[in-house]
Amino acid sequence: MFRRFQQLVFCAFLTLIAGCYAGYFANRAAGGGTDAAVGEEHDVPYDTHDAFVMTQDALREGGVLFEVKPDDKLVTLWRDADEQAGVFGSLVGLHPQYRYEIEVLPQGDRRARIVVNVRTQDMSDESLAKYKANARLNLFGKIDQIAAQFPPAGGTPKEGGVNYALLPNEDLKGLAKRATGSENSWRQIAQDNGIKSPGEAAGLPSIWVRNSLMVSQKGASSP
Repeated sequence: MFRRFQQLVFCAFLTLIAGCYAGYFANRAAGGGTDAAVGEEHDVPYDTHDAFVMTQDALREGGVLFEVKPDDKLVTLWRDADEQAGVFGSLVGLHPQYRYEIEVLPQGDRRARIVVNVRTQDMSDESLAKYKANARLNLFGKIDQIAAQFPPAGGTPKEGGVNYALLPNEDLKGLAKRATGSENSWRQIAQDNGIKSPGEAAGLPSIWVRNSLMVSQKGASSP
């Protein structure tokens, strides 16, 4: 009788182990137990330092803890994912989690690119998209809001020109015409402000126009 009981216990143990490994391999087949990353980019018309500071402010606003790394990099602490590893996954040590690895890169004068990679562990590839920083935290939206409410002091030069605000429905060509008397000035204004196209100026709190463009225009409109 006791020998029979031992055999039953041994079989149950084997079944449990088999179930654990079956769950483990099934999870890996779905992308679990792996390390994966996917990235997003967002260009801002500010220098690297200002973009780096605003990114930190946006993370703090979202309640996200992070570490500041050299070379304008940030790494958030690991956060538990919404999905669960399951009973068997937990038994073999699977722990679905994610974090953000952020880097700010210069893109010319007074322009920077914020690159955000979301890194996940023990999660399926299908779930990566919903953990992107902009989908999860509205990170880029918060950065733009902070920039609009508290424009960085280093965003435009403090002397040698005038800061203009765009009028309703006005693009960069319209501003160039109003400030300098010539639409053709928009290319130089765009270059000075790190803008690539006339319509891109719409989201900026102000546009800097150098004095040399306004020298020939007497009685120019006030900003």
